[in-house]
Amino acid sequence: MENDFFGLRVPALEERERWVTRREGEFRIGQQTLFRTEDPELWKQRKYHILGIKEDIGPRANGGFGGSEKAFDVFIGRFLAVQSNRFLTGEELVVHGVIEPLAVEHELSLKELVSELDELVIRWSKEVARAGGIPIVIGGGHNNAFGLIKGVHEGSGEQLSVVNLDPHADTRDLEGRHSGNPFSYAWGEGLLTSYSVMGLHQSYNNESVLKRLELMKATISFFEDWIDDPERFYTDIPALFRQHKDWFTGIELDMDSIAGMPSSAFTPSGVTLEQARYYVRSMARVDRVAYIHFPEAAPVSERDEQLVGKSLSYLVTDFIKCHNSVREK
Repeated sequence: MENDFFGLRVPALEERERWVTRREGEFRIGQQTLFRTEDPELWKQRKYHILGIKEDIGPRANGGFGGSEKAFDVFIGRFLAVQSNRFLTGEELVVHGVIEPLAVEHELSLKELVSELDELVIRWSKEVARAGGIPIVIGGGHNNAFGLIKGVHEGSGEQLSVVNLDPHADTRDLEGRHSGNPFSYAWGEGLLTSYSVMGLHQSYNNESVLKRLELMKATISFFEDWIDDPERFYTDIPALFRQHKDWFTGIELDMDSIAGMPSSAFTPSGVTLEQARYYVRSMARVDRVAYIHFPEAAPVSERDEQLVGKSLSYLVTDFIKCHNSVREK
């Protein structure tokens, strides 16, 4: 699967062997997980579909920092090393590989490249949704939310309701595609039934962004309100769950919402990792999850890699375990 500028690279055998940790007397989820290369049709029977996106053009097109292309690489080995046990076996997982730039010469702008990337993300997520699966997308910028929403919409035939834990609303103007306007484009194309964004930072959303949220009739909360009343976080998130419990819902967690997380828009003031896990675990219990997306982590140092990789592993395992608990009822 590719276009002129990006391709889906499925993992070769030697790469898969590097990712899978083995230890005598233990079983890891990587030993139970299916890789797309192993069977051209069997993957369609599994529920959870993991994809990495190795790009930072969306954040850079939005004036942010690079580095988000590294998130999947530091995640996948740590995730597949998680113990396979009664809480999570790995038997419903399939790893598709990564979407990454092709080595071709071009004269496209960053925003034009984001539109080309959209096209491939749409094709992949449409394929997964049509098979009845749930995309789990790691890495890259928040620009890829648009391709996920549109692809799942085309594959399922349904509009989506989207929830987002994010300091930034990502509803900037329709000025060419970048990581700051995926939900503006999705709304403009009629793909959304509703949009909810939690934990906005008052000083980092311009007035036109706030006005667009009003136009969209978005459900919003501000991080500053959680500072003034820490317990409000634990009432806002359950209320968000109740609102979406029966809706076809896409779940977004911008990794730059987490304080101290290496990301394309680093913040020293944000939610804790435990709060981010609470948000994911709560929203994973929605009956009809459309997809879940973890963008914007941008590790630089070896310590960053450990922090990002382990944090993403916790978040993804939280999602799968909690969503499975709903499906098994």
